[in-house]
Amino acid sequence: MITSRQIRAARALLGWSQQQLADKAIVSLNAVARLEGGVVDSRISTVQAVQDALVKAGIEFLDADQKGEGVRLKSPKA
Repeated sequence: MITSRQIRAARALLGWSQQQLADKAIVSLNAVARLEGGVVDSRISTVQAVQDALVKAGIEFLDADQKGEGVRLKSPKA
């Protein structure tokens, strides 16, 4: 499951506002704000919709391991 910090970092990499992410994920602005604030929505479908929108835009989520969690922007394919 992605974390609130990963969502904020991914959005920053893309240069998106919370409203843009909400529009792309087809969720409410309030849901994005709550997720980024660490208040996990009880509906997994909301988190999944946000994650799917970010992955579609080129974000890759890095699992927490010895180096820690993270995100990166995939290089565009040549």
